[in-house]
Amino acid sequence: MNKKLLFGLLLFLGFSSSGFSQESAAFSLWDKIPGAIKNEAYKEEPRLDAQGNRSGIRKVVEPTLMPFLVENKSSKNAAVIICPGGGYSVLSIDKEGIKVAQWFNSIGVSAFVLKYRLPSDDIMKDKTVGPLQDAQEAIRVLRRNAEKWNLDTNKIGIMGFSAGGHLASTASTHFLDKIYDAKDGISARPDFSMLIYPVISMENGITHNGSKESLLGKTASADLIAKYSNEKEVNENTPPTFLVHATDDGAVPVENSINYYMALKKNKVPAEMHVYQNGGHGFGLGTKGTNTDWSASLEHWLIANKIIAEKSVYLFSYFKGNGEDGLHLAYSEDGYKWQSLKKDASFLTPEVGKDKLMRDPCIIKGGDGLYHMVWTVSWTDKGIGYASSKDLIHWSKQEFLPVMEHESGTRNTWAPEITYDEVNKEYMIYWASTITGKFPETQSTEDSGYNHRIYYTTTKDFKTYTPTKLLYEPGFNVIDSSILKDDKGYIMFLKDETKVPVQKNLRVAYSDKLTGPYSKASAPITGNYWAEGPTAIKIDGKWMMYFDKYRDHKYGALKQTANGWEDVSDKISFPSGTRHGTVLEVPKSTLLQLMKE
Repeated sequence: MNKKLLFGLLLFLGFSSSGFSQESAAFSLWDKIPGAIKNEAYKEEPRLDAQGNRSGIRKVVEPTLMPFLVENKSSKNAAVIICPGGGYSVLSIDKEGIKVAQWFNSIGVSAFVLKYRLPSDDIMKDKTVGPLQDAQEAIRVLRRNAEKWNLDTNKIGIMGFSAGGHLASTASTHFLDKIYDAKDGISARPDFSMLIYPVISMENGITHNGSKESLLGKTASADLIAKYSNEKEVNENTPPTFLVHATDDGAVPVENSINYYMALKKNKVPAEMHVYQNGGHGFGLGTKGTNTDWSASLEHWLIANKIIAEKSVYLFSYFKGNGEDGLHLAYSEDGYKWQSLKKDASFLTPEVGKDKLMRDPCIIKGGDGLYHMVWTVSWTDKGIGYASSKDLIHWSKQEFLPVMEHESGTRNTWAPEITYDEVNKEYMIYWASTITGKFPETQSTEDSGYNHRIYYTTTKDFKTYTPTKLLYEPGFNVIDSSILKDDKGYIMFLKDETKVPVQKNLRVAYSDKLTGPYSKASAPITGNYWAEGPTAIKIDGKWMMYFDKYRDHKYGALKQTANGWEDVSDKISFPSGTRHGTVLEVPKSTLLQLMKE
């Protein structure tokens, strides 16, 4: 037994694992613990299983928060304080703390494992409030440090397992209790709570006796029992709650969750409860039986209550052949493997323009929440096509926008795209056109004498448009521009269409403003092949740019790196026959609807 104890202590003191390495980042919750009794003999210790592995922590003297911060810096993140269970006599900090925090990180939520003081007359003047003091202060600490940790102060939640569920429900119903001097007045109310096989009541016949005795003692008064029977403390200000329990829980009867849910329902507090057929008690994230689904259900609940954003997938709009049959869509979970939707059939048949084509379809989601699409309608027309949609399935009436009608010498209006300017709340539509007699210094008889430049118009409502202007004149025949918001301004991907000497490659240019002026085009970023139709999106913070290797009849891709652009064409796959597409990010629910078509 001594050998097992020594081995377990070695593990506890820093044997390499993600959990233990994270513990080094834990910080003290208090400068001065309220109501503390100094007791040198009372020391924290690990609880070890038969193999000498830590299964919990006993005798917590110094309460801490262990942070698990998500890396997202683009928006404020939701955060959760996790209260492990253990009957108020031990903390199952690994199974019901660290592992759960890592799961929260996987769905974009920052998590903080609370190592709270376990009720003890040896170190507390009033053990009934010690754990709640720690929970209230933990919520306040997150709000005080929200800017530093990139947290949304209106999305601070609390989660508890078993007795930790009692603590979380107490924090959710007793947040106005003044149990220590909180000088700054910051709210201790959690914005949402998640209670997993929780102890809720202290009433005989339903409570978990070990938890009750640890918190309230053996001779608790009827008033104290009622006070900490949290189903009795629910009111209209109790935060929205997600509950999980197993019917066959032999330690904490399922009625704990049911009664709390009924109280929430009575007070019109948003609540969702999952009662599973089996699972017993202490199943954590779930290892067998029906209870294994609760974390997925929790993620859906967080999305439905707008606590976290819905997961996204990537969508690719493209045409096939000459664009006669219209809009095609493909999707990808990772940006590398692309699969066609609707068995590669068209989602929208073209109806406008001289030739009624739908080439080069560009789709963006605008500031109004609609998807806006423009496309090439003809080889020789002086305008482009436009339509909008709420769901990418049902589209508005198609319109012909005569954006080059004013130029009598216009030969074409090709490869239109849209970019939304969030600052000015307007859209810029831009395309490539050849105007006979313009830019004679780069005129050639090659490629049927086409000599393109990039033109644009802007609109706020797709009803009125500003007069067409020249957007980009790089000193060469240019086409297929695609402009996206970059960290410091805007980046334009473009094709050098020069035939003599042959270029047919992709380059980039930059601007502080969407409408320019844009910088001199860079050196080619594509290789020794002909490339066109660039479209890009950021994946994991780096640009991924896709393009049509049109002479090779396949798609290629470049990935932005610290050293430039890496060709990852051999790592991607697209549906056969994909031509000149654009990539965008959509909610997964949108994809699921498209899959039904």
